[in-house]
Order: sequence, then structure tokens, then C-alpha cells
Amino acid sequence: MTLSFSTRKTCPDKRYLSCDFTKNREMSGPSPFKMRFVHLDLKGAPPKVSYLSEAFPLFRALGATGLLIEYEDTFPYEGHLRLLRAQHAYSPAEVKEILRLAALNELEVVPLVQTFGHMEFVLKHQALAHLREVALFPNTLNPHEAESLALVGAMIDQVMELHPGARWLHIGCDEVYYLGEGEASRQWLQQEQNTKAKLCLSHVRAVASHVLARHPATAPMVWDDMLRDIPEDQLSESGVPQLVEPVLWDYGADLDVHGKALLMEKYRKCGFPRLWAASAFKGATGPSQALPPIEHHLQNNMQWLQVAACAPADMLQGIILTGWQRYDHFSVLCELLPVGIPSLAVCLQSLLHGGFAEDFRARVEKLLGISSLEITGVTSEGAASFPGSDILALVTQVSLHLRSSVDEMLQRDRCVTGWFSPYHRRRKFIHPVMVQHIQPQAHSLLARWRALVQELEAALLRVFHEDAVEEWLEENVDPGLGQLQALLQDLDGATGSQPPQASPGPDTGQDP
Repeated sequence: MTLSFSTRKTCPDKRYLSCDFTKNREMSGPSPFKMRFVHLDLKGAPPKVSYLSEAFPLFRALGATGLLIEYEDTFPYEGHLRLLRAQHAYSPAEVKEILRLAALNELEVVPLVQTFGHMEFVLKHQALAHLREVALFPNTLNPHEAESLALVGAMIDQVMELHPGARWLHIGCDEVYYLGEGEASRQWLQQEQNTKAKLCLSHVRAVASHVLARHPATAPMVWDDMLRDIPEDQLSESGVPQLVEPVLWDYGADLDVHGKALLMEKYRKCGFPRLWAASAFKGATGPSQALPPIEHHLQNNMQWLQVAACAPADMLQGIILTGWQRYDHFSVLCELLPVGIPSLAVCLQSLLHGGFAEDFRARVEKLLGISSLEITGVTSEGAASFPGSDILALVTQVSLHLRSSVDEMLQRDRCVTGWFSPYHRRRKFIHPVMVQHIQPQAHSLLARWRALVQELEAALLRVFHEDAVEEWLEENVDPGLGQLQALLQDLDGATGSQPPQASPGPDTGQDP
């Protein structure tokens, strides 16, 4: 189903200037990133395995060489960790099938286990709440408790059991908010020469040491934000550089290339032999974003190409294209994976070829089955054939036009604003002639949207489980449809009630 609306929208953020394809063509060349990993953030709307079986061949064709899989509560934890499982967590058999499909498409898999910050999916449970750094907040693990290290060690071991032979394990350690603010930490910090930096490094060292002791062929990776501001001497003396490979992440379209080059040099001096970069293809421009601004993400990845040009030979191992599905465990869903495929395609091709010239646009259009790829705006015009393209088309319709079409009727239709305002609606008062104008239009608009949403729901259910579909529709569809339904209910209430004894306002002398 299609609605009779224009489907083109200009990117609202004026900071993101149009791509200079001439400049990009000049930059084109062999990719400085030999490994290009697609991040699958499964803490929101985890796709069914059947969808991943369709998506993985496309990832490979677009230039991906691996996957960073962030399971969070979708991993099939067993034993005393079983309480961490979400309702629709993957089964062990499904995890093995995901790994088989990845191998079939020559995609190396790196699992990610949060072990310090972003521990909400663990510490929200009452049975584990005593391991919080700050009792009120479930995001950060208390590094002073021996039970904390035992907990993350058990999580790591269960994940590695299902990922034998993994060359890397990402142990998270980003955004460790409120570190040092717990009671045990405050007492520890009162001791001479103790600092938050040492506290952070001590936990990272302990977790990485566990990985290397139990799984010596697996190298730990960490997000780098907690390391950036630690002085060189402290980093060097901590022993952490010999244990982990930092992932430098920045999702901005205008990231500081020179600053990143200086940061890489700092890490090199501290003794880190290998580094990674992390860009984004979705999930980084707003916690409730529904459609990714492709131009923003293309520019972000182009900036990382410039950073890579500054890196010493063989120091940057590769780049991870992050695709966040939630900002954290408690936030709403942002762009769904199928909706982000065109952005991922553009970003992967730019990294593969060292730029995004016009001939690469044609290749992306062919791989996605899109007649005309829009980069500087958002479009749903024309057909596409990539896995989940129907979801993109329908989500685009909802995101760009549902609220605006409802607002058009409620706020700019003179019959509604002039004769059935909130004042009239509260008092169930309306001129009968106006009912004949408003009611058919409202019914028609509601019927059209209900038909499209029914189509969208069916498409979503082919890819996601019921709870994710329900959440997305409730967040993005129900508010708009609810306004139309409320208008019709108020019309029914007004026409079904006895007229009041007196008019709710003065007679204007104007005929409807």
C-alpha cells in the first residue's frame, strides 16, 4: 500500500554538508582497513536467524569481513546466569547456526560481553543489585567485589564456550558512569596515590587477564573512551597495553582527524601494539531516530579514512561499523537493522574503496536493487530488493508522514480548529454540519493508516519477535493513530449527547 504523500525529505541538520564526490573520487584507492566488521547490537530488536541468513551474504558482497555481535540479554546463558536471558533470547542451537551462516559467508565473528559499564541487563536484577557501584544505578559494576569478577568471568566463559576459536573477544568497558562514587570506591580513593584511573585500569586488567588465562588464543578488545584521558605514564605502568586492543570510537560527521592521530600516537607510546577504529552506520544520531541520516554516516566513515592515513603501518587492525539498536538497555529502539541497510552499504563501500565516487553509488544501487539511491535526504520512492527493503519503505512512510498528516487535520483544518477545538471537545458541543465535514475525513485517514500499519506489522514480524514489533509500533505509530481515534470518539460523544442549554461561545454571525 502507498499513501498519496511526497516521500522526499531533506536532512534537517544543516551542519552535514553535501558530499563532494570529486574530492571523494580523488581519495579513492585501496582500503586502509583490511578488516571491516559490522556491529550487530542485539539488546533491542534482535533479528530472527532466518533474516540473518538473508543479510549475511549482502554484508559480504558490500565489503564486510566480519561481525561484532553484542548479545547482551539475547545470549542463552545457563545455570545461575539464566536469569539474564530475555524472553526471546537465542537458543544455543540458534547461536551455532548464526556462526555457521557467518562462516559460510566468510564473516569472522567477534562476540562482545559487557564487563564494567552498560551492565544494566545484569544489575537490574534484584539478585545481582548488590554488585552495583552505586546502589541506585544499575549501569556500572562494583570493581571492589570479588563476586563482580567472578560474575563477568562466568559470563565470558559461557560466551566463549559457544564461540570456540574466536580470535578476539570484546569486553566493552565503555561509559563506566559513576565509577568511584560507590561507598567502597570512596574509601579506596581516600588512600594515598589511589585514583579513578587506577581503579578503572585495575578492573580492565583483571578482566583481560581472565580472558587470556582461560582462552589464551583470544585477544581482548575494549572501547577506548575510559582510556583517553589517562596520562601516558599511568597507562604504560598499568600493564593494560600488553593485554588489550583499544577500539577508538567516534561517530561524528566532523570528528577531529588531527586529534585522533595524536591519540593513536599516545596509545602507541604507551605500548598498545594494535588499535581498532569504530564508526557508525546507524544508531548514533538520536535515541529515538527512526531513519538514519546517510550523509552523516558517510562523512563519519570518510573522516575515519583520513585518520587511517595518519596511522603507522599495520597499527590499525580494522574498523567496526557500529549499528546501535538502543543507546542503553532502558532506552527506546532507534533505527531498525533493515532500515539501516542502505547506510551500511554506502559506508562499507566507502571504506572498501577508500572513498565514495559516483561509480560506487551505482554498485550500491545494484546490490540493493534500488533504482536511485538518496544520500543527502530520505526517500522511499521506487522499489528495492534487499532483505527488509519493504520495512524501510513502510517505516519511511510512517516516520515522514503519519504525524504530519494527523497534525494537518487537527491543527490546520479550519473545520476542526474553528468548530471542534479542545474547548468544544471537552464540552461535547459541535455544529451538526461540521460533523459531516470532519468525520468522513478522519475515518478515511485512519483507515488508510491502519491498512499501511497492518502491512508494516506483517513485514516486521517476518524479521523480529512480537515484543520488538509491539514496542516499535507503540512508540512510532500509536501516538498518531491515537489522536485520530480520540477525535472520532469525541465526535461520537458530541453527536450522541443532548445539546447544551446555551452556546459555549458568542454568536459570530458567520455561517459554517
